[in-house]
Amino acid sequence: MLYFDNSATTKVKEEVLQEMLPYFSESYGNPSSSYSIGRTNKKAIEEARTKVANLIGAHPKEIYFTGSGSESDNTAIKGIAYANKEKGRHIITSKIEHPAVLESCKTLEKQGFKVTYLNVDSDGIVDLQQLRKSINKKTILISIMFANNEIGTIEPIKEIAKIAKANNIIFHSDCVQAVGNIEINVEQMGIDMLSLSGHKINGPKGIGALYVKQGIQFDRYIDGGHQEKNKRAGTENVAGIIGLGKATELAKDNLNEHKNHLKELREYYIEQVEKNIPNCKLNGARNNRLAGNANFSFENVDGNAILYDLDAKGICVSTGSACNSEEPNPSHVLTSIGLDQKWANGTIRVTFGDENTKEDVDYLIKNLKESIENIKAKNTGQNL
Repeated sequence: MLYFDNSATTKVKEEVLQEMLPYFSESYGNPSSSYSIGRTNKKAIEEARTKVANLIGAHPKEIYFTGSGSESDNTAIKGIAYANKEKGRHIITSKIEHPAVLESCKTLEKQGFKVTYLNVDSDGIVDLQQLRKSINKKTILISIMFANNEIGTIEPIKEIAKIAKANNIIFHSDCVQAVGNIEINVEQMGIDMLSLSGHKINGPKGIGALYVKQGIQFDRYIDGGHQEKNKRAGTENVAGIIGLGKATELAKDNLNEHKNHLKELREYYIEQVEKNIPNCKLNGARNNRLAGNANFSFENVDGNAILYDLDAKGICVSTGSACNSEEPNPSHVLTSIGLDQKWANGTIRVTFGDENTKEDVDYLIKNLKESIENIKAKNTGQNL
């Protein structure tokens, strides 16, 4: 099997797995317990918290562990909305955010909050002029993702942060795709809140984290015990937290090597697709994109047919976000950048990982070309 869907999830690295294993059966104490095996696990959690903080230039006290990137997004958006509703009920986001952000905003709209959804250009870049014009005295939060999960476009985060700061507005960024792929320093970039997820950086599923700058108040999202500084109730996922800590440590140490390898594969893939497959269109910014992301649309071809044909040959790709894989219509990201249906329906996202090679890309190109040709030939025959 050749796997080219690392934006959906990544393989847990062996070093991460080995770090986690003792916490399933040996160091099994509840971190909230006062006896030694509980205290030992509590200390291990704090060490992992420091590793997560180091990856993004934060202080360990600013890191809250969650169950996923989606939970982090929900906590950030709803937590800020509820804590600041007396100040204002206006939130600004973009039309191409992850569903965890968009659905959170829709929930708040039902509760009387107002949400502005910013347009993006054909590359997926947020309209900064519209952002400035949308701000009013009731605006309490701006939430813009760092890099798009489907088309890979990287947003002008520093500029957005400056706009937010100039207007005394909290700035949250969904960095699930960016963390581990782009060097991030929350202090230097002006990010007030940041969401990340373990399984996107060769860590385990079911664990995420939320960075919240010291001094920012937000309401708790899950009620119960007093874990995570009374902000996230529930017994800690110790093994998951340890895995996330190790994954962030490895991501920090290997960032440049990882990024350069993925970029080399991406550029080669883009070059070969444009050279060998006619009627194709690269979606997202050509250069200002995630190192491992290449999203192509093929005119008048069913993307799902391509996906299933490649799957039969042991090749895993995606038609878009894994969170929307059951949705038959073109994604909100593709429609927001202006793709019409004849292009949007034929979209294939390829996202590379550390284990992919140039030879893997050659095999992918060969089979992708054959799949598209066979599908077009079949469609032509059906139309005769």
